[in-house]
Amino acid sequence: MKRSYEKEAHEKLSDSSWYYRFTPELVEFLKACVLHGIEYLAQEQSYNLNKKLFQFRDVLIQDSTIVRLHSSLAKLYPAARSKGEAAGLKIAVLVSAVGNTPESVAIHNERTNELKTIKVGPWIKGKILLIDLGFYKYQLFARIAENGGFLVSRLKDNSNPMIIKANRSWRGQSIDVCGAYLQDVLPKLKRQILDVEIEVSFKRRAYKGVKRPDTHRFRLVAIYNDEDEKYHTYITNINSDILEPEDIGKLYGARWDIELMFKELKSRYALDALDTKNPLIIEALIWVAILTLLVSRRTYFNVRKIHPGKNIVRFTQLRWSIIFAENADDQLTLILRYLGITRTWETLAGVYDSQALDPHVNRERFRAEWWA
Repeated sequence: MKRSYEKEAHEKLSDSSWYYRFTPELVEFLKACVLHGIEYLAQEQSYNLNKKLFQFRDVLIQDSTIVRLHSSLAKLYPAARSKGEAAGLKIAVLVSAVGNTPESVAIHNERTNELKTIKVGPWIKGKILLIDLGFYKYQLFARIAENGGFLVSRLKDNSNPMIIKANRSWRGQSIDVCGAYLQDVLPKLKRQILDVEIEVSFKRRAYKGVKRPDTHRFRLVAIYNDEDEKYHTYITNINSDILEPEDIGKLYGARWDIELMFKELKSRYALDALDTKNPLIIEALIWVAILTLLVSRRTYFNVRKIHPGKNIVRFTQLRWSIIFAENADDQLTLILRYLGITRTWETLAGVYDSQALDPHVNRERFRAEWWA
């Protein structure tokens, strides 16, 4: 990175001067750049929701990934599950399916509970949130519904809600599920799909030191998976006349998009390359990786506009990230030229001259006594 900086800035720096540039002000600037990029990309729409989802404003995916740090930072950034010296940070991301880009990014201690990485408010109105079991809490589900939002989550294996109503009628002799508890019903089912309404009990957030008990109704969908030989169960508040049970399962599968984004950040944009003991450098490089992702998404959007509607589905995200990373240097050249900065042999030679020297001045070199 230092060599790239010297080449583009036409300026030589000592190692100490380079490290001193990673200041709190730089971290705040990079964070501001990320927020600006997110706001800018939010104005554009990369994808359109299909006709089944036309009444929703967006589909959002919330998740986080762990970034491992130098073991010397274990006290400052302790790992969540480790018996030895280990350190890590949690990067929480909310991704928009329509925008194909992050809507929010936050850095937390690795031990931060997943539920504390998301705050539900009016912004969720008309949007579907896909969440995994790390966010499983009926109180959170109720707040999403009360703010006009929608959710799809896997049901915890040990959950045993009461079934209030069946959303489907079945031919022949079928067991009556109304008034029964889920764990009593599932072993007896002969059908591939269960689509019912359930009632769950939970406690509201404490108000004046008191947690008020409450109940809420949700839709439960169970789909038998032949490969796993068990039911995959989902909880949602999307009506059965909007999405079929099979659609709920497929929609939840779209959570894989955020896993691909984390893979893209780590394998292509150096989110995992944080082998430093300096906390400011760590935070700066995290924001740089996110900023690279945003530039990649902006470029992706522009390339797709060149040929609208042509082979859109073949622009897969991971393949795109490979091509983007391979050609990022050429893109930087074009940007610099637009700004009136031209790369020359002299600037490149200057980098060779300053950076090819071994910084260890007094190190013995065994060939020196024979030839130099």
